[in-house]
Amino acid sequence: MSDLSVPASFRQAPDFRVTLAILITLVLQAIAALLWIGAAAQRLDNLEAEIKLQQPILERMARIEAQVAAVHSSLDRIENHIDAEVK
Repeated sequence: MSDLSVPASFRQAPDFRVTLAILITLVLQAIAALLWIGAAAQRLDNLEAEIKLQQPILERMARIEAQVAAVHSSLDRIENHIDAEVK
């Protein structure tokens, strides 16, 4: 009676080769994920280093833009002054 009530698949012993294959697959996936994370961290470090190198250039560019705006304002005032004298 016990043989008929339990399906045949439950009566078989577990196959340890399948368990080992799943375990090896998980370990390999974990290693690949760690390698990917390490590569991503290296790319981020490289980008941060480039940004640090570009910071002085950005500050200089901001100063030059401010100077150009001041020159433009001076030029507008000169043009307005000349126009007022011509009229």
